[in-house]
Amino acid sequence: MPHCLKHTRPSNAARALLGLALLSAIWGYNWVVMKSALADAGPLTFTALRSVLGAFSLFLVMLWQRKPMAITRPAATFVLGVLQTALFVGLTMAALIHGGAGKTAVLVYTMPFWVLLLAWPLLGERLHGLQWPAVALACTGLILILEPWHHASNPASEALAIAAGLAWALAALQAKRMGRVQHHDLLSLTAWQMALGSLPLVAIAAFLPEPPIHWTPYFVWALFYNVILGNALAWWLWMYILQNLPAGLASLGTLAIPVIGVLAAWLQLGEKPGAVEIAGMALIGSGLGLLALAAMRRRANALSQIIQD
Repeated sequence: MPHCLKHTRPSNAARALLGLALLSAIWGYNWVVMKSALADAGPLTFTALRSVLGAFSLFLVMLWQRKPMAITRPAATFVLGVLQTALFVGLTMAALIHGGAGKTAVLVYTMPFWVLLLAWPLLGERLHGLQWPAVALACTGLILILEPWHHASNPASEALAIAAGLAWALAALQAKRMGRVQHHDLLSLTAWQMALGSLPLVAIAAFLPEPPIHWTPYFVWALFYNVILGNALAWWLWMYILQNLPAGLASLGTLAIPVIGVLAAWLQLGEKPGAVEIAGMALIGSGLGLLALAAMRRRANALSQIIQD
């Protein structure tokens, strides 16, 4: 059995790997679902709906698992919710209005690189080892995707997608900062930040009216997909995966999410990326792979040190 899985029962590890594949498929295909849903609802309306109902679905999962419902550190959780739900999800949906689902997915998934760059001034964590070439690959890939030497077809959409990735990175740093002070249950923290983060979305949607929702069969399906599959089931899967697989291996598996988003958008929406865009996406994917490899190496070294001691 591989060293990274030796502390996990084989049956649990196998189920976790299947769960990781299912999770990647759910979140990867959701880029097409979200893009298509905007034909029947405004971005603010859809974002507010999916966030409120998504939080409700996670609270139901907490009740099912008999987890404590009390919120810890409400002020810090509200800040996390603004970053993770209001800004990240809101900016992502805004980017999808005029931007392609596949390109938006890749630009948003530059988040890990922004985490590395922002962690230096905010947390004092400097880049080291494989992180340097990973960031270099990502920056080069980002330039190829944006093609600044050409007139961008949707510069506002691309800027919104990158801003969504930045908001996601700030949310990750906020969660890490909260974790240094007090341990938080992942499901509880996700549910509460989503509930609190949906409040600004609901308020903005109320004051900035959008066209009424067209309750088409597809829109109902898209809402179900985001609330039940993309939230309740997906977060339950993610917790199961983290409990039964090393974090580095789990992170490596999520690299399939933007790839599935690009392929699904190509096949279903006809968003065929150009050669330069494909090269840029490949470079960003390679950078993400290096980050995951670096994380696995650090964990293996830490385990080796513990065994030697």
